[in-house]
Formats: sequence, structure tokens, C-alpha cells
Amino acid sequence: MKKKLMAMAVALLATTAASAQFEQGKTYIGGSLTGLNASYSGSDKFCLGIQTQGGYFVADDIMLYGQVGYDHNGNKEIKDRYSVGVGGRYYIEQNGIYLGANCKLVHKGKKFNDVMPGVEVGYAFFVNNTVTVEPAIYYEQSFKNHKDYSTIGLRIGVGVYLFKE
Repeated sequence: MKKKLMAMAVALLATTAASAQFEQGKTYIGGSLTGLNASYSGSDKFCLGIQTQGGYFVADDIMLYGQVGYDHNGNKEIKDRYSVGVGGRYYIEQNGIYLGANCKLVHKGKKFNDVMPGVEVGYAFFVNNTVTVEPAIYYEQSFKNHKDYSTIGLRIGVGVYLFKE
């Protein structure tokens, strides 16, 4: 009985702590690794990427952010890609799960530019009051060549949620 009460108390505290993190006026800084051979597109053999994000909570549970990324491709025929974009997340307050949407401008070499909207589902697991580990599943749609460049994958990130002053 004591174990059940303790587990319920810990769950309640974790839910309360997580819900307090996504308040209007807070800022967010994050970085993530993408690819890790946990992504698939028609042209990639191996892809490893890094991405950095900076965001602001415009309302409780709603964050808008900007992002910059770089992806190295293991296929010699395809150049590495650079991206810049904007997006938003909606945090389901009770449990740290978030839903996201974004749009990126992707550049690969002189003759390749693509606009790629994307969606993601992730989880913000709080290590302490401000730092999170954020695994996410994402999908990016290519307008230039759906078959070869649209991607589904796994992203592992670290985020820092800064308190508002």
C-alpha cells in the first residue's frame, strides 16, 4: 500500500512540474541529432545531422521557434544539406508530449533548393527543472521530389527551458 501511495505522489509531482514548464513568456534553446540511420528517404544511404532551435512561448503550452540545421549524407552523389526554418509546438500539458509543425528552406549545392514542411510528435522528459531529453518522430515532405527527398525519422534532442523573469 505504501508503495502505491508513493508512486501516486511521485506521478502527481512529475505532472505538476511538467505542466509548470510550458508557460507563456518562457524561452527555449535546444539542439538535436537527426538521422543516426534511424531515418529513411529514397536517396539517403546514411544521414547524420545536427539541428539547433531557439523558441518563445507565446501562450501557455504553445511555442514558436526558429531553427538551423546541417545534414551530412553518406551518398557521394548527393551533397550535404543546409536548412533554415520556423515552426511551432503544442505541448499536451499533463504529460510532456508535444505535437509540432514546421517549414524549412533546404539547400543542397548550386541547383537544389526545396521547401519542406514537416510534422513531429515528441516527448519532453525533464531531467531537472529546466533541462529535457526530447526524443521525437518526424516526417518532412519534399515539394521538389517526394520519392527521393521526403524523410521519416527519429530525432534525439536536448532542450533548456528558461524561466521568465
